[in-house]
Amino acid sequence: MFDPISYVGFHTDLSLLALVVGIILTAALFRSRVPSALTALYLATAVLTDITGFGFPFTGFLPSHGVGLLSLLILALATAALYAFALRGPWRWIYAASLTASVFLLAFVAVAQSFLKVPALHALAPTGSEPPFGAAEGVLLLLFAVAGFLATRRFRPTLRTTAITT
Repeated sequence: MFDPISYVGFHTDLSLLALVVGIILTAALFRSRVPSALTALYLATAVLTDITGFGFPFTGFLPSHGVGLLSLLILALATAALYAFALRGPWRWIYAASLTASVFLLAFVAVAQSFLKVPALHALAPTGSEPPFGAAEGVLLLLFAVAGFLATRRFRPTLRTTAITT
């Protein structure tokens, strides 16, 4: 059973918060907005999600570690694009693409965990290699690929929207 005050619960709460805020920020890209407080919250919770993911017991390098490392690299790009390069030049599309990719990775893991933990979904794909699991992850990938493509094309922030203020 899920215990919200355990390490697993803390990690899960962080990841769900990051996912919800990330979806809101992805939608904001279409309006060329960068809400500063939400962006800071997203980056902090997404990074903490990745870091806490390495705190679980393991005996070797797992696929989850690869996803966590990839996510940290993508989040570093998004952070640099926004805070160090102020979305100038190519950093505008790098930010939009990396933000969308990082939210996709959170959603990917959420779907995978759902198939492991939700009995009805687990019954459809007990090993994670069955068609329902592949279809769910495939649809998710398609949705985020389209969203990422469109976001990078439409995201045109003005200097006012890129200012980092509270």
